[in-house]
Amino acid sequence: MLRKRILDGAERLLLKEGLDGFRLDAVAAEAGVSKGGLLHHFRSKQALVDGVLLRRVDEFDAFLPEPGDPPGVFTRAWLDAAVPEVAPETGGSHDQIVVVLLSALAGGSSMEILRERYETWQHKLAADGLDPVVATLVRVAADGWWLSHVLNLAPPQGLLYQQMRAEILRLLS
Repeated sequence: MLRKRILDGAERLLLKEGLDGFRLDAVAAEAGVSKGGLLHHFRSKQALVDGVLLRRVDEFDAFLPEPGDPPGVFTRAWLDAAVPEVAPETGGSHDQIVVVLLSALAGGSSMEILRERYETWQHKLAADGLDPVVATLVRVAADGWWLSHVLNLAPPQGLLYQQMRAEILRLLS
């Protein structure tokens, strides 16, 4: 429970202060724990950033089913996670924490955590019973949409959003 409390506090602080204000003593205060308690679970600032990232990646992973029957179930879940049926609002707290985590990927072990997880996901996509080219195209398209959304880089809206999602779904049929 203490680890969860620390991660919750770390996310709140990242949202309030960004990476510039992300110091271990500030996270400990935000989480209501001693700095020693924080250091027992996370030995460094990088380890804490990695912990936040890993928790978010694990949440995404938990949403995804195992590849299987019917073919494309994993690939469809990937699409649904990244490009939901209804376009979400940009700038929510989830988007904000993702932007901060993306900033943290510039260095340290966080990028390696993400690369390893993507390798696993790519293997699952390739084993999902679809043409691996199609499954990978869906992943790359969904990832591109998701990135444009969280960074607010002119993400598709309205009818264009719906048409784009329909075209990706067409690839899956």
